[in-house]
Amino acid sequence: MRRVRFVIFTVLLGFCSTVDVACADDAANAWKALQAGGHVALMRHADAPGGAGDPPGFRVDDCATQRNLSDKGRVDAAKIGARLKREGIAFGKILSSPWCRCTDTAALLNLGPVETEATFGNVVVLRDQREGLTGGARALIAKWNGPSNLLVVTHGANIAALTTISPASGEIVVVRGGSGSAEPVGRLLLD
Repeated sequence: MRRVRFVIFTVLLGFCSTVDVACADDAANAWKALQAGGHVALMRHADAPGGAGDPPGFRVDDCATQRNLSDKGRVDAAKIGARLKREGIAFGKILSSPWCRCTDTAALLNLGPVETEATFGNVVVLRDQREGLTGGARALIAKWNGPSNLLVVTHGANIAALTTISPASGEIVVVRGGSGSAEPVGRLLLD
């Protein structure tokens, strides 16, 4: 029995180490891509408690009716922006979903002017428009040829629809610019 426990422990330890190495490789690849330029950073908005979607009767033009950033989310967004600046990452353009938790995250990053882009609107809430929104997002990514990077602050479901990666709050998935496939090259979790 002791031997079985040891084997299970060893297998689990090996798995954890493999995950840590994969995460470290993802981060190293993401930093390298962003430093090279010409990539698209898809960032999920920072922490906004309350689950998926928004309260009944929400309106995109009224932040008081939406799920908004928590105090932690506001602090995390500022920290993420500061880290990106320290690493010397430049963004030629910053786009955001029109939802307040995204525009607030983008503004708190303090990396430059933010433009809202409807095609990055929440695909959970706008489920009947999901295909069109995702297609529009792919088209914008395909057009980005750098030399700097494009930053898009959007929703986790939108990033998952583009990349099959379901990011954590504040996580950045880096994809190749100039490619409609939104092929991930790395991930950053910076909080």
